[in-house]
Amino acid sequence: MSEGDHRKRTVEADGVDLAVREYGRAGRPTVVLVHGYPDTQAIWEPVARLLADAYHVVTYDVRGAGDSTRPRPTKAYVMENLSADLLAVADAVSPDRPVHLVGHDWGSVQGWGAVTGGALTGRIASFTSISGPCIEHFGQWVRDRLRRPTPRNLRQLLGQFARSWYLLGGAIPGVGRLVWTLGGVRLFPAIIERVERVERRPAPTFRRDAVHGMKLYKANGLRLLRPGRTARTDVPVQVIAPTRDLFVSPEQSKDLARYTGRLWRRELRAGHWGSISARADVVATAVAELVDHIEGDAESAALAQATVTVLPGGEANRRRT
Repeated sequence: MSEGDHRKRTVEADGVDLAVREYGRAGRPTVVLVHGYPDTQAIWEPVARLLADAYHVVTYDVRGAGDSTRPRPTKAYVMENLSADLLAVADAVSPDRPVHLVGHDWGSVQGWGAVTGGALTGRIASFTSISGPCIEHFGQWVRDRLRRPTPRNLRQLLGQFARSWYLLGGAIPGVGRLVWTLGGVRLFPAIIERVERVERRPAPTFRRDAVHGMKLYKANGLRLLRPGRTARTDVPVQVIAPTRDLFVSPEQSKDLARYTGRLWRRELRAGHWGSISARADVVATAVAELVDHIEGDAESAALAQATVTVLPGGEANRRRT
């Protein structure tokens, strides 16, 4: 993508400078794409390029990544600060209309934190989550299966735990930095390319992004102990669940009906990063269908098929993926 395809600006959020890019024209519905770990906003370029003809598309480097400020204290990366950053960006790029939020990996995790918290009430029109669960929901999902250790529940737990090995790097002091220093920066992109068969071009800031980003896990890990029922949202939510994700089990996103009144869920045959690179067209179409519907259009056939009907008690009546 050429420099002329987007406009750069800096948004200040409580002493943190956030590097922002805008695509398309202001005045159209605004779609904010938030990246995960250890990425920068550049990971969204394939999707942003596809959406820019119809929408005002915004990406930004989250605190600790890319060209944004890198606070040193771990407590600077708590969910409340991430939500405040998102609010600052939303207010800067779309002051008069709610934005449509899309998150991948930790961008999705912090998206859940934003829509289930109170800081962005009225500022988010819809939320599309890809490969990043709400921390409270995930903790509840684990506890529910431990309470009922059926063979099916145990298989699901083992499947997710096998994908969560990387969390050790965030939980044990010094391990993450050591891994990245002793070859992780070189090996990680090569491993992802080989396993997911997608091209991986790390940002020039990749080493610093990887090290500083570990603070996201340390700052927010205790949220796993909070009850999931406290993390509900009235924001319409769409979940895109890559079935070949090596880090987040698609099973985890089948249990979300009790947390939101409007839910759509789609499975995508792709890996963790392949979903927004190799399958960028599918993701862009899914995002566009939800945005258009929330903005007033009728549901597309594909969106209607992805609907999860939510009963008054919060349970799903049916799931069509």
